[in-house]
Amino acid sequence: MAPTQPLPETMPAPETGETLVRGSRPFAVTYKGVTLTVDLAGYYPAGDGDGVHVGDDMAVVDQALRILKEQVDGIPAPGTIRRVRHKLKLSQREAGVLLKVGESAFDKYERGLVEPSGPTIQLLRLLDRHPEMADELR
Repeated sequence: MAPTQPLPETMPAPETGETLVRGSRPFAVTYKGVTLTVDLAGYYPAGDGDGVHVGDDMAVVDQALRILKEQVDGIPAPGTIRRVRHKLKLSQREAGVLLKVGESAFDKYERGLVEPSGPTIQLLRLLDRHPEMADELR
């Protein structure tokens, strides 16, 4: 993997040409009436105004949304899925086979690319509380 280049401190606004400065601002992420505020990196104008976000800037918003979905709907966030899998001492492949979701499913769950289905969520919850049940599933 090639090393990433540091981002420049300033950039011109695409629409106006105004100089935008690299920084972060509070950003509210709301899901079903519950709000979580995160620091959102980006290029911002002096004073108020919309910023420009590049690269992985929006990843913090995606992560906040996953946290809110876990709190509100019980959909486990990638970190929770990884924690349960580690608790069971399973590889991603082994976990996918055990829960009958496919060998590469846990990689996608843990990277936040796909949310597990309802039955998979229920199994993960049960296995988190009762890890000994993994033997029965085998």
